[in-house]
Amino acid sequence: MRQLLIALNLAAVLAMPAASAIAQSLPSVPVPAEVDQILRQYERAWAANDAAALAALFAPDGFALPSSQPPARGHTAIEQAYSGGGGQPTTLRALDYRAAGDLAYVVGAYGPAGQQRDHGKFVLVLRKVDGRWLIAADIENGNQRMGPPQRPATKPVGNAG
Repeated sequence: MRQLLIALNLAAVLAMPAASAIAQSLPSVPVPAEVDQILRQYERAWAANDAAALAALFAPDGFALPSSQPPARGHTAIEQAYSGGGGQPTTLRALDYRAAGDLAYVVGAYGPAGQQRDHGKFVLVLRKVDGRWLIAADIENGNQRMGPPQRPATKPVGNAG
């Protein structure tokens, strides 16, 4: 039975790169220049760990829904949610884009700059405010952990007898 469990776990681990390859196979799509500018500003602010610059990309009543955190609404809460979260050069790419009137959305993927694999995905809802696209909602979650690998859990020390 133990060998079966080990074999199943090994099969699951070996299948993971194939799943990542499928996710990465979605092609990027072009977006209008003003929307692309938001993506590039987001990348720069994230790489600089500049939470205030990130918050400035949002509408005044916008939502940030970062992974593993509660929702943040408004510039002050968004800045707080993103403080200490950046600092790593990241590339954002659009997988889909649609717009109608003063609303648009971008479905996208992100990963460390210079790498081919996506590490996560996002949806940005954009709203025109005073003629400028701003983020009304940003939800993201990872495909896998970015950064250094996690250390294996240590086994508790106990009595063998």
